[in-house]
Amino acid sequence: MADIDIDVGKESLINHENNNNNNKKIFNRCVSHQQDELHSFRKYLRWMCVDHSSLWTAILSWTMFVVFTLVVPAISHFLLACADCDSYHSRPYDSVVQLSLSSVATVSFLCLTRFVSKYGLRRFLFFDKLWDESETVRRNYTNQLNTSLHIVSYFVIPCFSAMSAYKIWWYASGGSRIPFLGNVVLSDTVACIMELCSWLYRTTVIFLVCVLFRLICHLQILRLQDFAKLFQIDSDVGSILSEHLRIRRHLRIISHRYRSFILCLLILVTGSQFSSLLITTKAYTEVNMYRAGELALCSMTLVTALLILLRSASKITHKAQAVTCLAAKWHVCATLESFDQTVDGETPTLVSRNNNNDNNNGHDVITLTESDSDEYGDEEDDLDNNNIIPAYAFSTMSFQKRQALVSYFENNRAGITVYGFTLDRGTLHTIFGLELSLVLWLLGKTIGIS
Repeated sequence: MADIDIDVGKESLINHENNNNNNKKIFNRCVSHQQDELHSFRKYLRWMCVDHSSLWTAILSWTMFVVFTLVVPAISHFLLACADCDSYHSRPYDSVVQLSLSSVATVSFLCLTRFVSKYGLRRFLFFDKLWDESETVRRNYTNQLNTSLHIVSYFVIPCFSAMSAYKIWWYASGGSRIPFLGNVVLSDTVACIMELCSWLYRTTVIFLVCVLFRLICHLQILRLQDFAKLFQIDSDVGSILSEHLRIRRHLRIISHRYRSFILCLLILVTGSQFSSLLITTKAYTEVNMYRAGELALCSMTLVTALLILLRSASKITHKAQAVTCLAAKWHVCATLESFDQTVDGETPTLVSRNNNNDNNNGHDVITLTESDSDEYGDEEDDLDNNNIIPAYAFSTMSFQKRQALVSYFENNRAGITVYGFTLDRGTLHTIFGLELSLVLWLLGKTIGIS
């Protein structure tokens, strides 16, 4: 008996040590270090002066925010507005431009600061959860993180180029003649550079927060695509249900973190568009590219940022709700008794049902043809497609279990929500139609686009 107790004790000690080693590996995966996947992203944040990893970087970040979001726009509006200039150089809509851009940039900066300070960069971007994901999800998400930095530049550079051309023309053609540095040329050069830096800083912060939301939504899409593979193998109801509950929990976390930012951005952008509409429709108001070009560019920038948020939210909601269709198709394929496979061994598609009772002896038969998924391009994936699920994927699951799982999916639709309102494609189309109508009207007044 003593020998047995010693052996059992040794075995328990070994299992305990193995569990500790596994926990240490998981903890090391969650802990941030300088050479991890976020190394280049941290450098980008430091370069943008939005890094809060230390006291000095936090002070620098807040200083840059106050200077380029509040001080420079205020000085530009009250000292350089040039109210007595000619019709080409007067800026009657500068107040709407500065208030709209600065307010959205302030909300974006405060949300980004809160996210990073409260959750940490790894936890905010869900990198601490990747140890439990497949290698495909980890690799694709890391690649998407590196791509996101380029996506920010794709939106910022065109806006900054257009604004640079406008500001350089405005100062070079005599828009401002205030020699606050003793020399008119030097003063105009410094003022132009500061205004351009302010515009670059504000738009970059706005697009950065929106692209980060897109990145997090892309991770959930990768998880859903990986989740769809459970229907292709011999899985049990418990594993499918637990994985779906985990995805739903992450979607609720994302909705809870971003709901205030999405709502504030929607209110501010819509208010900015209506303010632009009201101020440009006053009686005897002259609207052209010279006077309202900056206003049109600001409107396009803000609407683009809003659409990035709404499109990302509606896309993940669509993918999450496509699980119901996948589960229903999986249940139908499992219920039917016989399948005809194609000669080439490709995954078949459902075309018609054979109702000849003399040939099938009362059984349901599916007639299959060659897959035509090539015609859909990249629109189809493991989650949303027209392919029949192979018979081996449901060999050990009863009809009642499958029916209960389908009923669960039908009554528990997942997705991104804002205080209970689901951001689906219908919501996106409604908001997109409203915002685009206002922007196109303003562009039609300035540069003739209608």
